[in-house]
Amino acid sequence: MNKILKYRLKPEIALDENHLDAFVSPKIKGGAQWKLLKRSIDARGKKVSVDVEIGLYEGENDPWSLTYQKPETNVSNRPVVLIIGTGPAGLFAALRCLEMGAKPVLFERGKDVQDRRRDLAKINKEHIVNPDSNYCFGEGGAGTYSDGKLYTRSKKRGDVRRILEMLVAHGASEDILKDTHPHIGTNKLPKVIADIRDTIESRGGKIHFNSRVVDFVIQNGESKGIVLENGAKHMGEGVILATGHSARDIFELLEKKAITIESKPFALGVRVEHPQQLIDSIQYHCDHRGKYLPAAPYALTTQTRLNNVQRGVFSFCMCPGGFIVPSATAPGEVVVNGMSPSRRDSKFANSGIVVAVENTDLKDYQQHGNFAALAFQSEIEKKACEVTGGQQKAPAQRLNDFIGGKLSSNLPDCSYQPGLVSTQLSEVLPDTIFKRLQMGFRDFGKKSKGYVTNDAVVVGVESRTSSPVHIPRKKDTWEHIELKRLFPCGEGAGYAGGIMSAAIDGEKCAEKLIEQYINV
Repeated sequence: MNKILKYRLKPEIALDENHLDAFVSPKIKGGAQWKLLKRSIDARGKKVSVDVEIGLYEGENDPWSLTYQKPETNVSNRPVVLIIGTGPAGLFAALRCLEMGAKPVLFERGKDVQDRRRDLAKINKEHIVNPDSNYCFGEGGAGTYSDGKLYTRSKKRGDVRRILEMLVAHGASEDILKDTHPHIGTNKLPKVIADIRDTIESRGGKIHFNSRVVDFVIQNGESKGIVLENGAKHMGEGVILATGHSARDIFELLEKKAITIESKPFALGVRVEHPQQLIDSIQYHCDHRGKYLPAAPYALTTQTRLNNVQRGVFSFCMCPGGFIVPSATAPGEVVVNGMSPSRRDSKFANSGIVVAVENTDLKDYQQHGNFAALAFQSEIEKKACEVTGGQQKAPAQRLNDFIGGKLSSNLPDCSYQPGLVSTQLSEVLPDTIFKRLQMGFRDFGKKSKGYVTNDAVVVGVESRTSSPVHIPRKKDTWEHIELKRLFPCGEGAGYAGGIMSAAIDGEKCAEKLIEQYINV
């Protein structure tokens, strides 16, 4: 019978494979084998919790082997499922189609991961934003070049282990199966995405790049096809809508076609960047983290009360050893996000610090109807661009100056490549957002000594935290509440909040469509 042992070890033992083996092997007898199941870093105690499983299993009976296998069946001549978007929701919907015997045909407005790099370079170096190919649009979606974090709170939605194994089967490190907070890294995720594309196409699926969807084909109250910008029409057994949180033209198309959508709460704020060494010293309580401890992350949250209204302020998408990147999807707007390479070896640590925005906060935008939250979001992004001169330079303040409402006379080094402009961020952010962020940072400084410092820089604006629009679907069939065979999916429809939850949602939508409309 297999046995699980739990240890709390020094990082130099737990995080080094050879040292861990030297520690565990003498403790097991009878030719048993051991396998690392889980590890989690206790920053406060500078220890690593390790779960080790011991057993005598081999071959097919090995409980440690991966259960997911790439689908082998060729679906070239099977019924077609149309999928709009190649983010995690769209790609994992396609993989599920292959497993269930349907042919996925995907449409991506942007480019593949290799060609997409050139457009990212143009944003960073030349301030040129391609509306179809940027940090949000292109193969793999927003997650491909913005970190690749794989942890999720959505464990009740589906099989998290399965999704992780699917990523491993397509080239991700098996470490993601063991780490409490798994992470692939922006530098490695593109190869994983390209391998998923190869699986889809080699099994008979199809991916169309540079293919913006401009219309739906609706027949007898059912979504049966799509029309591309070049006029090409594609028909199928149903449509999975997996466009991501920034596909504003799709939201407008839905409204134009009288397909019900709703304004949705989201969060908006700034991104703050500290020297990673400072965050390490706060989290690990030491001057230097050493060779084995990874760049320290953090998570902070607080409640603020303003005008007798309570709203949360919280860290979002924290990127240890990372970079701040420009995430605008159109000229004339400035949006920032964060990412980390697999090694997390940048000298900077950054995190979104955002304020919850509820529909009741959008009274001045009610004339925009279902686009109230989107209009609010867009207005702030345009203002951020205007105050910095109309390019991709971002408005910024030193953290203490932000809290004190003081224009920074100069700014510290920052990872944001297009550059910063010293700005009173109160000129960009609505008064309620700005004041709540000030309150939040003050409280974070009390909770985390040393966090509030003028060595940190606040960069605006962090506005694409989630979709400002919700596309409602039926609880039982998962298709749109009015339009049959249309399956709203992932972050763009308001049903996910990251790579893992979007992938799970994509799989489920594919299952629901195939179960109802395709005889496989």
